[in-house]
Amino acid sequence: MGILNVTPDAFSDGGEHVDPARAVAAARAMAAQGAAIVDVGGESTRPGASVVDEAEELARVAPVLRALGADQPSGAALPEVVLSIDTRRASVAEAALDAGAVLVNDVSAGADPDMFPLVADRGAGICLMHMQGEPATMQDDPRYGDVVSEVAGFVEGRMRAAVDAGVAEDAIILDPGIGFGKTAEHNLALMRGLGTIVALGRPVLVGISRKGVIGELTGREVGDRLAGSLGAALAAVEAGAAVLRVHDVPETVDALRVFTEMRGGRA
Repeated sequence: MGILNVTPDAFSDGGEHVDPARAVAAARAMAAQGAAIVDVGGESTRPGASVVDEAEELARVAPVLRALGADQPSGAALPEVVLSIDTRRASVAEAALDAGAVLVNDVSAGADPDMFPLVADRGAGICLMHMQGEPATMQDDPRYGDVVSEVAGFVEGRMRAAVDAGVAEDAIILDPGIGFGKTAEHNLALMRGLGTIVALGRPVLVGISRKGVIGELTGREVGDRLAGSLGAALAAVEAGAAVLRVHDVPETVDALRVFTEMRGGRA
């Protein structure tokens, strides 16, 4: 899953793709480089981020989604790539699904009461992520008794709520939410205990690319975390992750190809 933030304040690539033409070109490049999913987001959920109003979020993502959605029927510019919308709002998800998206990446795991009914009605996919608190305050003082069991319990509960609302269980992806209301120690525990979430029976997404835990382990600033991010990506796959949400698509694709072949074709 290639990350396409059309925001001025994302933690790693804020401002790079605010211009719709640049964003569309970046999405097409990700597809050519081997991304299976392109995830478009118009609201930063980095630690300390402020809430963006609905109109602004829609204004950021709509032109990009329309252009990418128009690519889909011909298959020429965005071949065999799933278009995803990274949003907590059902209204934004609805506009994205109208434009050609087929997956909703919801960091709030369906906090908007209209989200699950929308996804069910449209037959779309949804990724349910764990987050303790809100982006603006989630890193102030995150605490858990047992982070692995608590996160697993949360995403399992949200999965059941989605199914009860009519979402097909095989349309659900689970995400432990690395870096969302968690210390570096919590993130490491989740990576080491990822099998507990994998055992819930749905594909697991890991988004650890360039995040703070990589900086904690390497001492590198955000722009210098490629090697650490690749190491974390391979560790996630080894632990059972099915989807990697990344900034660096071609490097991750290469790393996965080599890793897979050297393990005898076993990802």
